[in-house]
Amino acid sequence: MSKEGKKLSGKVFDIQVFSRLISFVKNYHFQFIISIISVILLAIFAAIRPILLQIIIDDYITNKNAQQLLIYIILMLIVLIVEVIFQLMFIYFANWLGQNIIKDIRIKLFNHLLHFKMKYFNTQAVGKLVTRVVSDIETIASIFGQGLFIIISDILKMLVISGVMLWINWRLALIVFAILPFLIYATKIFQKAMKAAFQEVRKEVSNLNTFVQERITGMKIVQLFVREKIEYGNFKGINEKHKNAWVKTVWYNSIFFPVAEILPSIAIGLVVWYGGLQAALSSSVTVGEIISFIMMNNMLFRPLRQIADKFNTLQMGMVAADRVFKIIDTNETEVDNGKVISGTFNGRIEFDDIHFSYVKDEEVIKGISFIVKPGETVAIVGATGAGKSTIINLLNRFYDIKIGQINIDDIPITDYNLHELRNHIAVVLQDVFLFSDTIFNNITLKDPAISLNDVKKAAKEIGIHDFIMSLPKNYNYNVKERGVMLSVGQRQLIAFLRASVSKPSVLILDEATSSIDTYSEILIQNATEKITKNQTSIIIAHRLATVKKADKIIVMDDGKIVEQGTHKQLLSKNGYYSRLYTIQFLQKKAG
Repeated sequence: MSKEGKKLSGKVFDIQVFSRLISFVKNYHFQFIISIISVILLAIFAAIRPILLQIIIDDYITNKNAQQLLIYIILMLIVLIVEVIFQLMFIYFANWLGQNIIKDIRIKLFNHLLHFKMKYFNTQAVGKLVTRVVSDIETIASIFGQGLFIIISDILKMLVISGVMLWINWRLALIVFAILPFLIYATKIFQKAMKAAFQEVRKEVSNLNTFVQERITGMKIVQLFVREKIEYGNFKGINEKHKNAWVKTVWYNSIFFPVAEILPSIAIGLVVWYGGLQAALSSSVTVGEIISFIMMNNMLFRPLRQIADKFNTLQMGMVAADRVFKIIDTNETEVDNGKVISGTFNGRIEFDDIHFSYVKDEEVIKGISFIVKPGETVAIVGATGAGKSTIINLLNRFYDIKIGQINIDDIPITDYNLHELRNHIAVVLQDVFLFSDTIFNNITLKDPAISLNDVKKAAKEIGIHDFIMSLPKNYNYNVKERGVMLSVGQRQLIAFLRASVSKPSVLILDEATSSIDTYSEILIQNATEKITKNQTSIIIAHRLATVKKADKIIVMDDGKIVEQGTHKQLLSKNGYYSRLYTIQFLQKKAG
C-alpha cells in the first residue's frame, strides 16, 4: 500500500473530510432536518414496542383480560404503522439528500477539471480520473443513504433501549451490558482493519479501470502487434490484486460477524437463566420482562452489528470523498489574469525571443522570434520534433512561457482574457477528436449561435457539403465514439469545417493534411486556399507540398528557426528547406 493509503488507513473517521461533505448539505436544509427528525422518532418508537409487549403479557395475557388486550394490540399496530411511515420518510429523504449532494460535488469536480492545464492531463491516467468522477462519487452517496443516518439512528436506538432496560429491570440490564464491551472492542478492531482494506480496494479499482480503458482505447495497437496474450496476462495480474483486496474485506467480515452473532446469544442465555430463576423463586422478575428483554437484547445488539457494517459503508465513502477532494484541491487551474476583451483580432502575431521547455532544463523552443502580419499565411515546417506544434500550444496558452513574449495586435497574450484569446483562434489538429454525436453537433460543438444553414453554407464554400450529404442522415449522422464511423480523411474534413464555422481571427492548421487520402487532401488544400485568403493563418506542415503558396515559410530544426522566406526563395538558397523538399520529392516520385 502507498504511503498515502497507510496514512489514511490509520484514521477510522476523518473529521476534516466529513466536515467538507456536510458543507454541501446547506442547500438542502429541509430534507436534512426531515431525515434527522425521522431518525429520532424511529429510535423512540422502536423502544415503545417492547414496553407495550411487557404490559400485554404481564397485565392482560396473564390476567386474561381480553378487552384490554385488544386495545393494546391495536395500539401496538398503530405504533408499527407510524414507525413504517417514518422509516419510509427516512429512506427516501436520506437517499434523496445523498444523490443531490453527489450531484453538486460531481458538478464542482467536473467544472474544476475543465479549467486544468493541459500539463495535468498529460501526466494523469484517464481511467483514474473517470473513476474519481463516476464511481468514487457514487460511493460518496452511500454515506448519507446507507452510512451516516443509519449510524445515528442505531446509536439513538441503543441509547433509548439502554435507558428503557434500566427502567424496567436494572439487574437484567447489567447482565446485558456486561456483554457489550466485548462486542464494542471487536467492532473497534474490525473498523480499523476495514478502513485499511477499503483504501486498498479503491486503489485497485482505480488501477483496474485505468488498465481496461487504455487497452480498449488502444485495442487496435494490441491486435496489430499481437499483444493479446501479454495483455491478457497483465490483466490477470491486475484483476488478481483487485480480487485479493476484496477478499481481505471478506476475511474480516467472516471473522467479525460470527462473533457479533454469538455474543448477543450469550446475553439472551444469561437473561433467561437469571430472569427465569428470579421469576421462579422470588417473583422479582416477570415473564413479560424476560420476553421484553429478549426483544430489546436484539434491538440493542443488532444496531451495534449494523453500525460496524454501516461504518464500512461510511469509511468507503470517506475514502472516496478524500480522493475526490484531493483533485478538487489540486492547484492545476490555468492562471487567467487577463482583462483585455476584443471583439476581433486584426491578426498581427509576434513571437519575441521565446524559450520554452516541457521538462526543466530541456528546452524544446530555443529563442525563436518571428512576426505574422494581419491577413498573412505563414507556414512552419521542419522535421518531427523540431518544435512546430509547441508553437501552437504556446499561442493558445496551453503552457506559459518563462522567457520571451508572445503578442497579438501588439498586446501580450497574457493580458487577454483566456476565453477570448482561444475564442478568436481556431485550430485543426492532426489527431482529430470527434465526440459520439452527430456531425452537426461535432461541427458547432452545440454553439446555439451557429445554425444548420450556417454550417451548410460554410461546407459548400469549402467544398465538403457533397461528402456530408452522401452519409446516412447527412448532418445528423452519428459518428460514434472518437468518430470511428469516419475515415481519417473524413474526420479531418469535419474538423476543418468546425474551424471554419467559428469564423476565427486566426486560423491554425497543425499537420492537417498528414495521414489522409489524396481525395481528402485535395479537398482540404482547396478549402485552405479559400478560408486563409486575407486572413491571418499559420500552417504547421511536415509535407512541404502543402505550403508552396504560403506568404512566408519558417523552417525549424531542433527548436530553432534556421530559415525564412517564400517557397522559391528557400529553394534558391540550397539550404535546409531545399534539402527537405528534394528528399520528399524523390520519395514521392519513387512511390
